[in-house]
Amino acid sequence: MYVCLCFAVTDTQIKAAVSQGDVSLADVKKRLGVGSQCGKCTKMAGQIIQRQLDIEPKYYQVA
Repeated sequence: MYVCLCFAVTDTQIKAAVSQGDVSLADVKKRLGVGSQCGKCTKMAGQIIQRQLDIEPKYYQVA
């Protein structure tokens, strides 16, 4: 599903960014541009980031 229409960013891309180490909206914004134009997507993007962080194990939890 498209989350950011300004930059054509999908929820899958946001989840992949979290998998690659992004842990905040600011990190995802740097990588994908989410929320840097009109800002209407920031709430949904933040929710997706948080859900993905809850699912993905942290490196220190696995070790």
